[in-house]
Amino acid sequence: MDALTGPGIDEGLLLLRVLVGVPFSLHGFQKLLGWFDGGGIDGTAKWFASLGFGDGRSAALMAGASEVAGGLGLAFGLLSPLSAAAMVGTMTTAAFVNNAEAGFWSVYKGWELNGYLIVVAATVAVAGPGAYSLDHALGLEWFAGPLLGGGAVLLGVLGGWVRWASRDRSAD
Repeated sequence: MDALTGPGIDEGLLLLRVLVGVPFSLHGFQKLLGWFDGGGIDGTAKWFASLGFGDGRSAALMAGASEVAGGLGLAFGLLSPLSAAAMVGTMTTAAFVNNAEAGFWSVYKGWELNGYLIVVAATVAVAGPGAYSLDHALGLEWFAGPLLGGGAVLLGVLGGWVRWASRDRSAD
């Protein structure tokens, strides 16, 4: 049974998951395949290299795959805590690398949007994806909640921080 119940909860979770998860996955397709005016692997790798991630190729592959898997996993409600961890890890790294020094507000290129995406992913991981999800259809409702979902989110934050902290800072 999902942690949340009541009129409109399942429909609200579906809207939240799809309207956040699908656009999030499109960013991954930009990185991996160059769709939607993205840089593809080569262009994204150059950008990541300029940020201190070695030659940038593994970072481009990791970020793109995390965005596609995390975004589509969230949208479909499949293995929701793991999908959330992928999103949280990617957004934690992005917040530190691209936005932390600018402060909170996105209007100043701060980490505000990264934070919102982390909160959305964490909410689904903890609350569960709702009745209109593959987790529900597959009988995986137990695969969410404060302990498991919260643990996955913390793992995502830790992974994102480690990825940021281990980059070559001389590129700054």
